[in-house]
Amino acid sequence: MSKQVCVLWIDEAPLYEQALARAGLRDRFEVHSLKVADKISDDLAARAEVLVGMKAGAFLKNMPRLRWIQAMTAGVESWLGSPGLRPDVTLTNARGSHRIPVPENILGALFHITKPYMDIALAQRESKWVKRMSVPLAGKTLGILGLGAIGQELARKAAALELRVIGTKRTAEPVPHVEKVYSPADTAAVLGQSDFVVLLLPTTPETENSINAAWLRAMKPTAWLINFARGALIVDADLIAAVQSRTIAGAVLDVFREEPLPATHPFWKTEGILVLPHIGGGHPDRRAIVAEMFAENAKLYLEGKPLNALVDRKRGY
Repeated sequence: MSKQVCVLWIDEAPLYEQALARAGLRDRFEVHSLKVADKISDDLAARAEVLVGMKAGAFLKNMPRLRWIQAMTAGVESWLGSPGLRPDVTLTNARGSHRIPVPENILGALFHITKPYMDIALAQRESKWVKRMSVPLAGKTLGILGLGAIGQELARKAAALELRVIGTKRTAEPVPHVEKVYSPADTAAVLGQSDFVVLLLPTTPETENSINAAWLRAMKPTAWLINFARGALIVDADLIAAVQSRTIAGAVLDVFREEPLPATHPFWKTEGILVLPHIGGGHPDRRAIVAEMFAENAKLYLEGKPLNALVDRKRGY
């Protein structure tokens, strides 16, 4: 029986080969490991049936036998926007690999906002004893726009800190540790109640540029916006204006339309906006976790069973 031709177009390909080997599947595939900087030859592209990659490439249109793509991230905008992606090709993502680190980093943002450790550290440089006040998180309202796997894990952790949690979900069904779940149509109700608004939405035609002047005005003037999802959700100029005018108290941003964020971008110099270098989903073992996810899907693929983390192209995630 001929082997399935699998192209690992990723710099950490050995992790994926090892994951296949541990699953007893390494010999079931004809594996070709390439660096992201490498070009996929026309001959290999013509034979490839499985592709593992970080981003879409122009070579997709030269892959007539391609049946399955495993993306390395939860966001798949570049894949869905590729003109070479045929409708019959199955696309899976790395949904779930950020479930632990992103909520932890969001909690770090909440502590940064309410605890004066940064100011204390800066004062220590000058040997200054400055009495400061820490603001409790307990009793505050956390609004989560996007109660998916990450949002639900964040809700669990936030509830343990005695935060009141509300949020939005495509289907407004009950979620553990969330006091009330709203539909996206009722987002304004979440914005108006929240002391902290966390963005965990995918980028879709419905959500792109949704955090505009109107939605920012719906927030409390004492509220903070925290974005660990996608930079395209926010109208940058509107957010800057809202922070400068004190329409909202401030923002913590971990994702941007262009990364690295250009040195000339006004976010850097806007008082009240904290720029993070996309630390949200990163952790030392994430690549190995995604490799294991791929190996599990590879087993299902060979058995002809539905794959995990399937992307719904209509929804965009």
